[in-house]
Amino acid sequence: IEDRTAPADPEVRVRLYRPIRTRGAIVWLHGGGFVMGDLDTDHPFAARIASASGATVISVDYRRSPEHPFPAALDDTYAVLKWAAEHATELGIDPDRIAVGGHSADAGLAAAVALRARDQEGPSIRFQLLNQPLLDDRQETWSQRHFTGTPLHDRGTITKVWQHYLDSRPATPYAAPARAADLSGLPPAYVATAEFDPLRDEGITYALRLLQAGVPVELHQWPGTFHGSLAILSADVSQRQTAELGAALRRALAD
Repeated sequence: IEDRTAPADPEVRVRLYRPIRTRGAIVWLHGGGFVMGDLDTDHPFAARIASASGATVISVDYRRSPEHPFPAALDDTYAVLKWAAEHATELGIDPDRIAVGGHSADAGLAAAVALRARDQEGPSIRFQLLNQPLLDDRQETWSQRHFTGTPLHDRGTITKVWQHYLDSRPATPYAAPARAADLSGLPPAYVATAEFDPLRDEGITYALRLLQAGVPVELHQWPGTFHGSLAILSADVSQRQTAELGAALRRALAD
């Protein structure tokens, strides 16, 4: 485990988790609604992902809102992706085996990075690992309208997340990937959703739209779960979720 900085304006702190005999890597984004979380809060999970997948995990300490609204987090993450690709030999990774992924709002951020890399002909991304992604600022899905009192995340908290992140500006597809009209040409994806999560339906809809655009997708809907419930490590379903995230990444980065 090593702390580094990636060149950007300003520089971005990253933490690298290198398993033995690693080849592929994932630019990993912690959860926290663009507002909370950092390298330390996500340390236990980043280490689990590295262990379960065999991939080098590059955990990104991007700037957070409301002090740094969109596009600060996207710019920081994209800079780290470019750095990882350009310094792959130094980092001991294969530049053709770099994934992006994250939890919650930051799974949405990972999806936005994939869109930007496609549109700007940036670094090649092998895979998207999107766990319970926040993708749509409009909050119009059935789950957004009905899950108003669920644990950890409900309609009200998600509204505040978008207010802090967008800072009263209109959302673009790079802020809310569900607004993208064209999803073709994006990397293969694993999308996981939770049954009692306001974000459930936008994750499922995004996965279906990827499929319809010709993108290979694995969609896993976890029954009996809520947003962030995999943090309850003693639960059997949480252990299965974490293991499956690692296994999906391992498969995606394999020969």
